[in-house]
Amino acid sequence: MSVLIAFISLIVERITGYPDWLFRAIGHPVTWIGRLISCLDHMLNHASRSDATRRLCGVLALVVIISVPAAIAFIIEVAAGRIVFGFILTAIIASSLLSQRSLDEHVEAVAEALETGGLDAGRKAVSMIVGRDPEQLDEAGVSRAAIESLAENFSDGIVAPALWLGVGGLAGGVAYKAVNTADSMIGHRTPRHDAFGWASARFDDLVNLPASRLSGLLIVAAAFPMKDADPHAGWRAIWRDAKKHRSPNAGWPEAAMAGALGLALAGPRVYGGVMGDDAFIGEGGRREIRAADIRRALKLYRIADTLLIGLFGLVAAVIWLI
Repeated sequence: MSVLIAFISLIVERITGYPDWLFRAIGHPVTWIGRLISCLDHMLNHASRSDATRRLCGVLALVVIISVPAAIAFIIEVAAGRIVFGFILTAIIASSLLSQRSLDEHVEAVAEALETGGLDAGRKAVSMIVGRDPEQLDEAGVSRAAIESLAENFSDGIVAPALWLGVGGLAGGVAYKAVNTADSMIGHRTPRHDAFGWASARFDDLVNLPASRLSGLLIVAAAFPMKDADPHAGWRAIWRDAKKHRSPNAGWPEAAMAGALGLALAGPRVYGGVMGDDAFIGEGGRREIRAADIRRALKLYRIADTLLIGLFGLVAAVIWLI
């Protein structure tokens, strides 16, 4: 039933997304989890404590961050299970954990901004989806950032929550979202969160490992029916370049997309005013990437997402028949 719930959730979210009126009315699960994380950060992460104590407090915080939302989600799923076709209600609620439609819209907005408003508009649009300083990016940098965000968020914003929904139902999906949100808020290696966010960052790496591999394979598979994409180059890029990425997981979908589209992604970039020396992923002769390449990446993403939905539908059908 969990796989069926994940399958229905993927379909619902791809069609409807998360309505703006609903966000304005009640917020979003990520914002609710974010408030819990902020509260724990304020309560437990004190500069006067030693790094060892702060690391231990971070482990305790992570346990609370996972268990409280997951317990609430479990209660909701059990209650919904007592209703006729309650699994559909559960799937609709679970769709809020996915980001297919919003990711598509945000990345397409970057392409449209570059095409119609120029570099300044492109920088403003890409600032909505990346953490790096957009003012340091030229058109190629904006385009590269959008494509990298598309690849990485396909993994941790769509494939991973769907996978954990399929494994653990609504509670599993919510637990994953809690871990991922904790990593984004306190998992960065800043002076404040280097020790306190250690557990969140490492656990996020662990729970994203299977989804990142599946995401890379889906992107490679999606390149087969696409005329201007090369699945074999995508596969080669995974094995050659995925390990070069600063993240043990993001390198898989980014390398697959870079190789399949003949682009060079990653490379040196500015975070927090500091220039990083990240290696390039993919080939493409380091050519300039443009808005047209963002649209090619979106096409590849949409096919990969359709394959993901089909995969969950197939597994749900097999389980149902068994």
